[in-house]
Amino acid sequence: MSVFARLDPELAAALREIPEEFLLDLRDISLARRRLQILREALASLLPPLPSDVAVTDELAPNSFDGTMVRVRLYRPSEVTGPLPVLLWIHGGGYVMGAPEMNDQQCAELAQRIPALVASVDYRLAPEHPYPAPLEDCYAALRWVAERAEQLGVDRARLAIAGASAGGGLAAGLALLARDRGEVPVRFQLLIYPMLDDRNQTPSSYEITDPRLIWTRDWNLIGWRAYLGREPGSPDVPPYAAPARADDLAGLPPAYVLVGTADLFRDEDIAYAQRLMQAGVPTELHVFAGAFHGFDVFAPTAWVSQRANAEVLAVLQRALAA
Repeated sequence: MSVFARLDPELAAALREIPEEFLLDLRDISLARRRLQILREALASLLPPLPSDVAVTDELAPNSFDGTMVRVRLYRPSEVTGPLPVLLWIHGGGYVMGAPEMNDQQCAELAQRIPALVASVDYRLAPEHPYPAPLEDCYAALRWVAERAEQLGVDRARLAIAGASAGGGLAAGLALLARDRGEVPVRFQLLIYPMLDDRNQTPSSYEITDPRLIWTRDWNLIGWRAYLGREPGSPDVPPYAAPARADDLAGLPPAYVLVGTADLFRDEDIAYAQRLMQAGVPTELHVFAGAFHGFDVFAPTAWVSQRANAEVLAVLQRALAA
């Protein structure tokens, strides 16, 4: 049975509505970035306005790795008193595309409904800035929030990290880095169809080849090549860059991993969740039947997307409770 035949009917209908010119093609990364911007604006026009009771501001965090300044976009609910928990959000885009603005609606709604201060990282993109620059940008934002907890009115003991796709891969790498550096305690990691394994040797990594399924094997190889600055699958790729390569997952924060059955990352995400469990890390794994990569973004009104979004909210509310 083909991958398309196994799609959830509502999601399959949403895919058919995407114009061909909006489909990703990473053979030209500059063009792919422009297409993503057009698609983001088209999707944003279909969404309601941002919640009026959430203030959105941009701040700069210093990066001690190379002296750069990292933009951090803050979403703060205005009607909440007392120290807030913090959710550090990392956007997706295959390590080569994207910006915090692409998740404005999601981050603002999470800030309002958890409630929490959501901090979205404008990390530098590959290939102009390969590993470790993007990950170090995320770490700089994490440390900046933790060090300024009192000034920001947040509780540094209730700090979670989250991301989708490449953002999920960066979140997983950041969890490893934070554990090993021991400077900032992370309470929870939320990994939404994360991009974890540069080796691309799982069965699902060979299944997804049609651009209509959003993220294909070809695009994945290009993204990894750009991020690593070398050929993916090389023997010396560090685990902070490709968390699936980490030998020791013990001591990581509790995790929730979400992926769909029609996602290129299905098998590597399931394997990573299993290894977290085997390492003694409290971990939940939810595999959504018939869901393709980015299903919740491209088909937000579908029943399976609403289920996924409701579960993400509930999981974060529980993880960040006082």
